[in-house]
Amino acid sequence: MDTFIDLFLHLDQHLAEFVQQYGEWVYGLLFTIVFCETGLVVTPFLPGDSLLFAAGALAGTEILNGWLVAGVLAAAAILGDQTNYFIGRFAGPRVFRAEDTTSFWHTVLNRKHLDRARAFFEKYGGRAIFLGHFVPIVRTFVPFVAGAGSMYYPRFAFFNITGVLAWVGICVGAGYLFGNVPIVKNNFSIAVLGIVAVSLLPIAIEYRRSRRRSGAALTDS
Repeated sequence: MDTFIDLFLHLDQHLAEFVQQYGEWVYGLLFTIVFCETGLVVTPFLPGDSLLFAAGALAGTEILNGWLVAGVLAAAAILGDQTNYFIGRFAGPRVFRAEDTTSFWHTVLNRKHLDRARAFFEKYGGRAIFLGHFVPIVRTFVPFVAGAGSMYYPRFAFFNITGVLAWVGICVGAGYLFGNVPIVKNNFSIAVLGIVAVSLLPIAIEYRRSRRRSGAALTDS
């Protein structure tokens, strides 16, 4: 656990060490980590925002090719989300089959959860897919739930691609522009925590707007 925390908080140093030892294999490593973080529901703990920021910082020093980094990371996230969506679409209806709540697992795997997921993505699907990219852990589960809820695929694909491009562009771009500023470079762990905090802002803003709309609707009624 301590090793994982150290890796997370000093990702820039570890990534630079990997480049020194393995050279261009780092692009394969970046692809694999981001693909697994977005494509497999069992690996939400893998670094996302911090990895993109660190890769952008290395690109800012020309250790890595900035355009190649952005392309590899975007491709990994798009393919990961697509994979996660289809896993959810295939596995969801087969897993959530219970029609009653007679036991713990019947309650957890009740088909009503799929119906609620379907209703949610029909109403908020686009925003949920787009904004979900900016929230750790949520980023891993949203595509799976969208697939399990049978969200209309072209709609999912559109918001997935636009969300990935925005996420990669912002995080890698921020690393490229600010990752090598002395105060940021010397306090990378604080910067990482700041990235996580900032990444939660879109969801917080959207939640606040939703509450205001709900309050206004109740007032009008």
